[in-house]
Amino acid sequence: MSDIRGKPDLPPPPGAREGQNFLVDHDLRGYLKTNDDVVTVISKPVSVQHVGALAAQSDRPVLFENIIEHPGYRVIDILAKNRNLQARALGCDEDEVVKTLAYRLRQPPRGVVKVRTGPVKEVVVKPPELDIRTLPATYQSDANADRMLTCMNFVKDPDTERINVMNALTTFTGPSTGYSLFISRDTSLIFEKHKARGQMEVPIALVMGVPPAQEIMGAYAGIHMDSWGEVEMFGTLMDQDVEMVQCETIDLSVPAHAEIVAEGYIQLDDIEERDCGPAPTMYGLPATFPQPAIRFTAVTMRSDRPIYRAVQTTPETDHQPLPRLCHEAQIYDRLCEMGIDVKDVRFPTWGGAISCIVQINGIARDGLIADALLTLMSNPYNNSKLAVAISNDTDIDDPGAVYHAMVTRCDPGQDVFIVPRTRGHPSDPSATLVTGSVAHRIAGKMGMDATIKSRGEPNEFKRAWPRGWEEQNLTDYLDD
Repeated sequence: MSDIRGKPDLPPPPGAREGQNFLVDHDLRGYLKTNDDVVTVISKPVSVQHVGALAAQSDRPVLFENIIEHPGYRVIDILAKNRNLQARALGCDEDEVVKTLAYRLRQPPRGVVKVRTGPVKEVVVKPPELDIRTLPATYQSDANADRMLTCMNFVKDPDTERINVMNALTTFTGPSTGYSLFISRDTSLIFEKHKARGQMEVPIALVMGVPPAQEIMGAYAGIHMDSWGEVEMFGTLMDQDVEMVQCETIDLSVPAHAEIVAEGYIQLDDIEERDCGPAPTMYGLPATFPQPAIRFTAVTMRSDRPIYRAVQTTPETDHQPLPRLCHEAQIYDRLCEMGIDVKDVRFPTWGGAISCIVQINGIARDGLIADALLTLMSNPYNNSKLAVAISNDTDIDDPGAVYHAMVTRCDPGQDVFIVPRTRGHPSDPSATLVTGSVAHRIAGKMGMDATIKSRGEPNEFKRAWPRGWEEQNLTDYLDD
């Protein structure tokens, strides 16, 4: 039996069934209140220049209550940094994140509920009072001279009327002008559709401050725009109706319970080759990139110290966990369809978002592991340069444990293969940039089978630990 996308009707994991452990907080403030035990609150004055550096040092979300340059705002970093936080965002158990997300992505779009107004409309600012520079935008790295407005960007497909969501970096050139950096297949296609119609101004809404489940869905990248837009799936991921409100100056609707929304138009007839500056993502962006101008027409927000969502591109933050989480769910589905007993999938942050690990239960049939690794390397949007398969007794989140499996359970002569000249990650500096392209690169890829093998004695692959290793804790024996 299959659902509307033709995917097999895999049983839902625990925590994925309707009405069980689902997220109940429909806005960011509710989520922060419910999960205050994992949020670090900083009340001391902090410069907007240092938000990124401080947030990157914490494995918990950080809420900055006192921004020196912008006293009327608060700033929060990513709410889905790790598996525990991702589980809270989805309302499921930590070890069921990928399975739960995969299950929900197989469900039909729930759609949205249109409302007349909402908290994001409490304050409305339009020209001449509008000055987008008053928002507490942060710096991405020392190499970036300008602050960058970071958030979910909403644009509408003119053919389907579906809203596509992507993350983009926007720099300021004035109180209501700037340039936006887009590296998104779907967004580029939407822009081309507008150009074909002679529409050189594209309405865009920059949305800041929503529950993390909406951000997870908004970071989705895949072949989906013919079937649904990300906004239509917000409620599916949350198992609740999501209220949307019409923008003030453009033909778009946005989450009514967002914190801040900036409205405007992308200027497709005003594109400049502009400096990107390296982002701290473990690899770089092109030195320059063609960026379209943006003209802001309004900002709406909450009245009580709105919370700005600072998207930072450090390895442990937005650039990897958000988009890769949906990719993990996609891979899980595909491998299960192949008959592989998958325990978990991970794009580890220490792998620069261009490596992927699949964890297998039991010993797979000959050939299936290689097929799985090829899937990891060729799946659209993933660009996995290194694909590794491990067994279920290897801790997928422990780099040392994964490395140990790679060393002791992999014979390079039989368990490693290389595929030359494939589509590489657009920001991988080791890949070869295709002439005439700003993002398309060619790179080789490597698959590695580091699972327990059927060709040897299973006991040979087991690790020996001191007696009481898991039960005894040294700190219990230390004096206070």
